[in-house]
Amino acid sequence: MSDSGMSAWFLELLLDHGYDFFTGVPCSLLKGLISRLEADPGLGYVSAVREDSAIGLAVGAWLGGRQPVVLMQNSGLAVCTNALTSLSQIYDVPALLVVSWRGRGGKDAPEHLVMGRIMEDYLALLELPYELVDPARLDEQVTSIAGTMRRTSRPVALVVPEGVFE
Repeated sequence: MSDSGMSAWFLELLLDHGYDFFTGVPCSLLKGLISRLEADPGLGYVSAVREDSAIGLAVGAWLGGRQPVVLMQNSGLAVCTNALTSLSQIYDVPALLVVSWRGRGGKDAPEHLVMGRIMEDYLALLELPYELVDPARLDEQVTSIAGTMRRTSRPVALVVPEGVFE
């Protein structure tokens, strides 16, 4: 399946699982997904200037009865750590974080290498359940992580490697 087809299918899966509010900060590894969100005004994508702002938008959307998805690159996890730990997690506000894995395997621009190396440890430190996207298992993974999110009422993450939604 092409990256464009994968992005379209992923959005269908998210909609099928009740996600209906999309926000985030652009990342080139998520450009196929973000392009689709921006091209369809019915999806109501809100581009945020920072990841912590996106978390705030997601919390507001959830309080308004929506089920939010926040898109960001992994460096954005550091930017939104306080919003996640002092807002989303302690007040049990669920959201799906779609996080690109920049710097995975030490292959990327220098500014992504440290976060790429500590990505999984950082998610564990934040106590964020996550799955590494495998295109062959994407349907099963979205179902699983959505179930975890609804059962715990807390944020969860799908981690996106290079080449899936570009």
